[in-house]
Amino acid sequence: MEFRRVRGMRDLVAGDAERARCVEEALVDAMRSYGYEEVRLPLLEASELFSRGVGEATDIVEKEMYTFLDRGGKQLSLRPEGTASCVRAGIEQGLFHRRSRRLWYAGPMFRYERPQKGRFRQFDQVGAEVFGVAGPEAEAELVQMVWSIWDRLGIADGIALEINTVGAGRSRQAFRDALVAFLAPRADALDADSRRRLDTNPLRILDSKVPSTRALLEGAPELHDFLDDLDKVHFDEMRRLLDELRMPYRVNPRLVRGLDYYTHTVFEWVTDGVGAQDAVCAGGRYDGLVESLGGRATPAAGFAIGVDRVVLLASETQGKIDYRPVDAYWVVLDRRFMGRALDMAQRLRDSVPGLRVRTDTAGGKPAAQFRRADESGARWALIVGEDEIARDRVSVKWLREEREQAMLPFEELGAALRTTC
Repeated sequence: MEFRRVRGMRDLVAGDAERARCVEEALVDAMRSYGYEEVRLPLLEASELFSRGVGEATDIVEKEMYTFLDRGGKQLSLRPEGTASCVRAGIEQGLFHRRSRRLWYAGPMFRYERPQKGRFRQFDQVGAEVFGVAGPEAEAELVQMVWSIWDRLGIADGIALEINTVGAGRSRQAFRDALVAFLAPRADALDADSRRRLDTNPLRILDSKVPSTRALLEGAPELHDFLDDLDKVHFDEMRRLLDELRMPYRVNPRLVRGLDYYTHTVFEWVTDGVGAQDAVCAGGRYDGLVESLGGRATPAAGFAIGVDRVVLLASETQGKIDYRPVDAYWVVLDRRFMGRALDMAQRLRDSVPGLRVRTDTAGGKPAAQFRRADESGARWALIVGEDEIARDRVSVKWLREEREQAMLPFEELGAALRTTC
């Protein structure tokens, strides 16, 4: 019997896995540099956590969750997103009591969607959430942090920020009523999903990708016309902060996000470099979520980044993913010296932290070892033979530069490689 991976899942092997790791490390470094603390969340949660937190009428809850009954008859779901789980953990562990918190998490999420370029049924996300800060400064700093990540990965030119406000409370209810009043007489012209949402989640219709529905929405009411003074002040201050940060952005009045918990600011980083799935990061403010899940009223904001899409974007736009499985490759000309070579390789790793060192343990003629060294992507071949052992030296052959081979004392090797890393 031949086993194959489940549809929508995938194997990340060799270079693909390393590229994903490079992106994840860049994201984690950014979180830490902004003072965020890591939380590790379970893959399984009670299904009701997502139906109550994300929203009963969302696509995620209605169509996309992997849900089942456990042996005790409890309905569980593989997590489709991280924010609800993070809030649940914060409430359960008492993290939000009388203090602000900055938390980040990473790991796989699961949604039963149609697989395509940039979209998988198991996908990796890195998310950040800030709790206990009510002003737009929190959203502005989140956007600033994401921008720093794009800059570090070398993909800032291929990605654009869109922002909007979905208001809160009375503003959104007034807009919802006006939108339903506009669309109800035109319901027959809507696509099937939008007709269904008209009764359950009409704001999601604004995010429709169906051309006929998008054309119909051209004459629909604008949410900005229904904002009260407090909502306007919040969004105006958010824009002012982004302007001071010299952050390019576009206000997209149709941006509403697909989750019910958002209030005030929402944002997405979009690109045309990953196929039909144009959003690589999305987030916003969700002031009512903690209270709706049983905690005390706590303002909050956050975002999630799709690691798979960022890797795809960086790979296709020549971003700066520092992927190199091997830096230095030890070529052992005489197998009698393998023990010495292994010892020197470990001492080199100790003296230059982070240096990726591989020793050729397969054996064979020198030509075969040099071929494997070149295929590994290493910058240097470090050669150990009878002459080198007799003189307590190592020969260094540059594999990616036009430089003459040199023989160095082992004590100087680490410093020499460190200065050219």
